[in-house]
Amino acid sequence: MSTPLDGDEPSRLLKTAATTLDVLDALKETGGTTAAELAERLDLSETTTYNQLTTLREHEFVVKDGTEYRLSGKHLLFGEQVRQGNALYQHGREELEEIAAQTGEYAQLVIEQFGRGIIVYETRGDDAIGEAFQARLQQEAFDLHYTAAGKAILAHLPDARVGEIIADHGLTGRTAQTITDRDRLREELAEIRERGYAFNDEEQVEGLRVVGAPIRGPEGEVLGALSVSGPTSRMQDERYHEELPRLVTKTANLIEVNINMARRSEPA
Repeated sequence: MSTPLDGDEPSRLLKTAATTLDVLDALKETGGTTAAELAERLDLSETTTYNQLTTLREHEFVVKDGTEYRLSGKHLLFGEQVRQGNALYQHGREELEEIAAQTGEYAQLVIEQFGRGIIVYETRGDDAIGEAFQARLQQEAFDLHYTAAGKAILAHLPDARVGEIIADHGLTGRTAQTITDRDRLREELAEIRERGYAFNDEEQVEGLRVVGAPIRGPEGEVLGALSVSGPTSRMQDERYHEELPRLVTKTANLIEVNINMARRSEPA
């Protein structure tokens, strides 16, 4: 007698679950689409697409607006719970707001998951520019090798893990300044470990410079990183190479202390 663990049933269920995740990803990427467009985009039958969307609507993960399907507000609840439970957000938000106010620029807290970077919190100073770009960046995971926060994280991961990330995601070039050579990247990561902070000198976006520093736990493990970004016109000479690195590393250290003190106060 067949059971759910026998035969092809597990494979079928896994394939169905994977299709559901593909549907959710597609709705996130498009911002909303019709069932027919979704079926074509994912190369699914109309029946499979309809069944997926119907199930997701029944469980309140998708809403229908006219002929278009969109992600529901339920996803906000998941996202906020994840963010509220993150140590960098809990103990670094106020410090990040302070450095953004002090510099006038954008400041971000970044974590690494599955080999890519995710912004868990971002705030802007009075002079910050590029609001549309920053808003889009918050909605997607990004490669680590072309951002200051990402390189600060990579520099403090085990060599084997860095190799895995490069093998999985490659070293895609975003601008002419992006490091796409493995040996050169590893040399820069060694320099970052030595000085304690990282630069992104127009490696992600032309005209944008960024300074980042790692945030580490009591055992030296990297928890994430923070960064401050601004236009090259304001990121020059002493400000870019000395003032901001001091501020960024100081703020990273304060967040580390906040996290470590909170952990020590927890009951054993």
